[in-house]
Amino acid sequence: MVALVTGGGKGLGLVIAEHLLSNGATVVVVDRDRDALDALPTSVFGKCLDVTQPEEARTVVASVVKEHGRIDVLVNNAGVIYNEPLVNIMKPEGIMHDYGRFREAVTVNLDSVFIMTCAVVEQMVLLRTKGVIVNISSISACGNEGQTAYAAAKAGVNAMTVTWSKELGRCGIRCNAVAPGFIGTESTHQALSVDSIKHILQNTPLGRLGKAQEVAQAVATVIENEFINGVILDVNGGLVI
Repeated sequence: MVALVTGGGKGLGLVIAEHLLSNGATVVVVDRDRDALDALPTSVFGKCLDVTQPEEARTVVASVVKEHGRIDVLVNNAGVIYNEPLVNIMKPEGIMHDYGRFREAVTVNLDSVFIMTCAVVEQMVLLRTKGVIVNISSISACGNEGQTAYAAAKAGVNAMTVTWSKELGRCGIRCNAVAPGFIGTESTHQALSVDSIKHILQNTPLGRLGKAQEVAQAVATVIENEFINGVILDVNGGLVI
């Protein structure tokens, strides 16, 4: 099995990549962080790519297929947590959510999933590969206060996941999403205040943040079970926003 993981140079993406590697997959990571790619384990293949650039994505995906013969699994993990309320009365110079930042957040969290999936599925169809697309969504897709752009992007990811499961299933390509709750990664701690994390812990029945390894296990599950298709798998410890 050849698996391509976007945003896999560090954090959750790297944990997913290493978990798939431990399960016997050939793993290719794409990331725009060259330093992170240079630090990858030697058993993981790395390629530099900005997943928001369609032509660049097609070129890199074609090179992966040329080098490894095919792509069986795409994990759309690349993305950035973004917080900005619709209205911020503490900023009288501009109280409304900035449109430029909204577009940027949607591009990196939603458009990238479309771009990478198009590039990979094209190769899957041409090679008649019965592949799997796994999109990393978020509990925020339900709508989370202060995350207009991020929540909208992840809701879009969920919608595309279900749509593609119906369209691509006819080609033998399954599409699912894994929607983590709040995971104890560096990006989570950077994006959320101490008080916000305390509130989350108080409202999560398991009383803790999730582990990146637990998300990786969920990704492996939707890959391995060949009758799971069109599912948004929640991994949130029982927390519902």
